[in-house]
Amino acid sequence: MIGMEKHIHAWEPWFFIFFGLFHMHRIWALLDRSSYASFWMGIMDDKGWPYFLIMGILAGLCVLGIVTFIRERKANYLWRWIYFFGGGYVLFDLFAIATGLSFWQKLLDFMFDTSSSYWNYIWSFFILLGTVVFILGVRLLLDRWKTKAEERAL
Repeated sequence: MIGMEKHIHAWEPWFFIFFGLFHMHRIWALLDRSSYASFWMGIMDDKGWPYFLIMGILAGLCVLGIVTFIRERKANYLWRWIYFFGGGYVLFDLFAIATGLSFWQKLLDFMFDTSSSYWNYIWSFFILLGTVVFILGVRLLLDRWKTKAEERAL
């Protein structure tokens, strides 16, 4: 690792802030089960332009994260493993939804069953995950600003 300096790319805090907000929007699921489930199942069933826009953005960000993880492998931060594992999971999820894998569809049907006694646990987990990821993004943004300020002071 001699000669390799760790740095936070300008887009990385925004990556985590975006994914955090994307997961935190699931507060809607706790407030109105029916409209939340209807909206997302409609997006996934219809596969219109909103579906492709959302899936394209998510897939693009995941690929960008995984590529960054690989390119920075000699000077990686521990949090970049999120790109590898989280990005890999999201890409599989997008693939499974796009191709209609039956076992994944059963999982989605379970997750979006508004009468399920697990509803609040499922969506609260995603909200908690989003909150942690959002906080990570804000922390990375602050760390980046601090590093840039220190570099300017030199």
